[in-house]
Amino acid sequence: MEPKQQESKLTFWGAGTARTLRPIWVAEELGLTYQLNPIGPRTGETQTKQYTDLNPKQKVPFCEDGDLKLSETIAISRYLISKYGSADTLISPHTIEERAKEDEWLAFIYGELDETSLYVMRRHGALAHIYGEAPTALEAAEEYVKKQLNVINMHLQNRDYILNDNFTLSDIFLITCLNWVKAYGIDTPNILQEYRSRIVSREAYIKAMEINQQS
Repeated sequence: MEPKQQESKLTFWGAGTARTLRPIWVAEELGLTYQLNPIGPRTGETQTKQYTDLNPKQKVPFCEDGDLKLSETIAISRYLISKYGSADTLISPHTIEERAKEDEWLAFIYGELDETSLYVMRRHGALAHIYGEAPTALEAAEEYVKKQLNVINMHLQNRDYILNDNFTLSDIFLITCLNWVKAYGIDTPNILQEYRSRIVSREAYIKAMEINQQS
């Protein structure tokens, strides 16, 4: 079923990265209309007075919905799903226990894959001209990625998605990290390769990727 277009006053800031993709993808899954200001994280656009007044962190993504202003990908995505989600699109967990499991996986994916390892590889790989070369850190980070991928691979045996049998925010976060993994040429177990191939065929993902490449 096609997501129903809903009324919102959404504005997103930021495009061109794995982290900016997440709220855009969520919005597409929810069938929301929004305005995108596709500023980049290292173009100087986050340093302007206009943007700094909105978001003193000077980071992307950033979201405005009426008077509400939010930074951080988990907070933005959770808010969108809680406010605009439905059984036909994306929904928040119904019980305390389900919410705890989603929190567990989001913390693991964002903390162990995104920040602790994959972003270390980005810092000292593609962004080495800014952060410096660190071959030992790169090697250690790659090994750490593989270790965490094995944990997820075991969990996904006989499962279609991270939580129960439903596509959720946890899957969105994991796919954006698996995109990094693929781009870095890291060996990935077959189950994870099949999982990624299935999810990236979603119409909302394809559209979000096109939109996110605007920076």
